[in-house]
Amino acid sequence: MAEIFYDDDANLSAIQDKKVAIIGYGSQGHAHALNLRDSGVEVVIGLREGSKSEPKAREAGLEVKSVEGAVADGDIVMLLVPDQVARTTYIQQVEPNMKDNAAIFFAHGFNIRFDYIKPGAGHDVCMVAPKGPGHKVRASFEAGQGTPAVVAVEQDASGKAWDITLAYAKAIGATRAGAIKTTFTEETETDLFGEQAVLCGGVSHLIQYGFETLVEAGYQPEVAYFEVCHELKLIVDLIIEGGISKQRWSCSDTAEYGDYISGPRVITPDVKEHMKEVLDDIRSGAFAQKFIDDQDAGAPEFCALREKEAQHPIESVGKELRKMFAWNAGHDDDYVEGQAAR
Repeated sequence: MAEIFYDDDANLSAIQDKKVAIIGYGSQGHAHALNLRDSGVEVVIGLREGSKSEPKAREAGLEVKSVEGAVADGDIVMLLVPDQVARTTYIQQVEPNMKDNAAIFFAHGFNIRFDYIKPGAGHDVCMVAPKGPGHKVRASFEAGQGTPAVVAVEQDASGKAWDITLAYAKAIGATRAGAIKTTFTEETETDLFGEQAVLCGGVSHLIQYGFETLVEAGYQPEVAYFEVCHELKLIVDLIIEGGISKQRWSCSDTAEYGDYISGPRVITPDVKEHMKEVLDDIRSGAFAQKFIDDQDAGAPEFCALREKEAQHPIESVGKELRKMFAWNAGHDDDYVEGQAAR
């Protein structure tokens, strides 16, 4: 069984005498910074010159400096920038300015697992990775609850790395819900696999194929959208509440029977074999290398794939249909042309 830490397992005093430099003020950055501050931890935000996030951080009452200045002040440096730019940020702005005994923290193990970032021997290397988007991390904290996280220590130079890791997790509210002990390797490989094979890649393409099948058979696109996309949230919410068994118990007997006899016709054993291939690419570093190489070249493949997927008919149908939902007003306004705001 996994080892899970809760509030009683962590002592905030381990970081309340330290200053935490949060590098980046995006989805996770703002949540970590505000939760830490509200837990009595001194925080400084490190941003590149001209960052659009600077006014938001200042309006929240946070101290803002350049990345170099924030790092120089930090006893703990939490790097919350995209995977593809983290190594450059680290090499150029973080590493030259870190205190000799500062701890370096991550919310995803990608750059440590694949050796894109190699901290010196004198630094604690730790991870606190909430299992939810930043706005949920913040909202659950403000509600007196918490978002679960996974925690890991890759390098314990101080002998107190676990103390500050658990204290950090407590300060952002994670130990209210539970922080699962893991490793950088396990977190990275399972996270990438889950995204690619199930949560993002698997689900999105299953929805697209279902939509295409119904529309090509002559059904209305709007009805197809409801049946294969809109109602997915209802099913997922039930699974989150009580597992697949509760989802099956909650739906009709017709749906449950169809699950048992038709699901295996669509998701056949060869799907699992392809999943193993995906996992092999992740574990070998092949996916990481392909991703970084493309990003370093200006992301031509990434951008082409994003544009191609944005042109799928379900996107235009869904966008028009959602305008009709009174309860959904404005939910399409935070992204442009099918691309999530970055």
